[in-house]
Amino acid sequence: MMLSGTQAFAQGKYGADSAECIKYLSYYSEYYKSKSYDEAIPNWREAFRLCPPQANQNMLINGAVLIRRLITQNARNQEYKNALLDTLVLVHNLRAQYYPAYATTARNNKGVDLHNYADKNDVQRLYDEYNSIIEANKAETNASLLVFDLNAAVDLYKEGKIGAEDVINIYQRNIDLIDKIPAKTDADKEKNNQVRTDLESLFITSKVASCENLLELFGPRYAAAPEDLELARNIVRMMSLTEGCTDNDLFLNAATTMYKLDPSANSAYFLFRLNSSRGNYLDAVHYMEEAINSEDTDAETDAQYYYELATFCYKSGQLAKAFESAREAADNPGQAARAYFLMGTIWGNVKCGGDEIASRAPYWVAVDYLNRAKAADESLAEEANRMIGQFARYYPKAADAFMYDLTDGQSYTVSCSGMRATTTVRTQK
Repeated sequence: MMLSGTQAFAQGKYGADSAECIKYLSYYSEYYKSKSYDEAIPNWREAFRLCPPQANQNMLINGAVLIRRLITQNARNQEYKNALLDTLVLVHNLRAQYYPAYATTARNNKGVDLHNYADKNDVQRLYDEYNSIIEANKAETNASLLVFDLNAAVDLYKEGKIGAEDVINIYQRNIDLIDKIPAKTDADKEKNNQVRTDLESLFITSKVASCENLLELFGPRYAAAPEDLELARNIVRMMSLTEGCTDNDLFLNAATTMYKLDPSANSAYFLFRLNSSRGNYLDAVHYMEEAINSEDTDAETDAQYYYELATFCYKSGQLAKAFESAREAADNPGQAARAYFLMGTIWGNVKCGGDEIASRAPYWVAVDYLNRAKAADESLAEEANRMIGQFARYYPKAADAFMYDLTDGQSYTVSCSGMRATTTVRTQK
């Protein structure tokens, strides 16, 4: 309908018939300025037919507005709507070609218009166009196009026209780009964050990346480049998004590479969680201590980490290390109550040799810490009292204590399994 506007491009700024070009530029402009769009359209058509693109950039900018108006008015006429969209795409392409300073804007506008007006069944066209725009604009891409592009890729995958690896590569590229797209305002930042969330949600719900697919795709890549930080990050990110795909050697190795090449408290803590879930005691403790010793954490976070470490060590049967870590956690008021409770639990479960008193004395220490726990947090009182009642059953009898020259309330030092504490003698009543 309007594609003849390219005929006179090489014949001067205003084309072969410059007078007519200028005349219709003037006619349509006057109607356009007064918002008489119906009258502007036929005059714009003549201007576009007669004038080369370099005659006037506004001819292309305003033309896009007029064509969008026509598309909306003729939404039910699919054939005519498609022809109008072709012209709209041409207008954007011409602006990008002849006004390079505005090429990025023209391409982004083209992408949005395609999303708004193209036949949704023409997925291949959308996919090709979006990728062309993103490859050209890179970090200047309109963020929304990244989601439109991934959606088109997922649709093509479901139609069997592209493979899982193609979709995975699109996702990786787009998720990397969203982190590079500048956010000049709070609104921009919020939009970028939403796009990232949408990309991740779309990728997860598409179920394109099964764990089997990821292992098959990334296993050889990691084997070939185990020191590639970006690759390791991609592996961790992709597998983290895929259900049931973190309990494998590839994921653990990639996460370890991330920490090795770009250490941080977060990555060390992440590795603690991974290794602790797999029962790798020494590695788990190592990474948690790295996280605690990092300058990235504050006192409150350190206390939380100490408590988690204490819990892990207790479950691993390393009672002395568990008690040591819990004691560090207890120094922070926010962790004190549950740290005391854990310390009481540890002492209540330690097995000490020796005489009748030495083997039972740990229960005194356990009760001391349980009393501290309920004093620090009343919500722990019921459970603490229940445990205190259990431990009290194992106190030595008064007659047995007397045989060792001990009486209730007397100070007593307990040393057992690498732990040491001073408590008071208590006997069964």
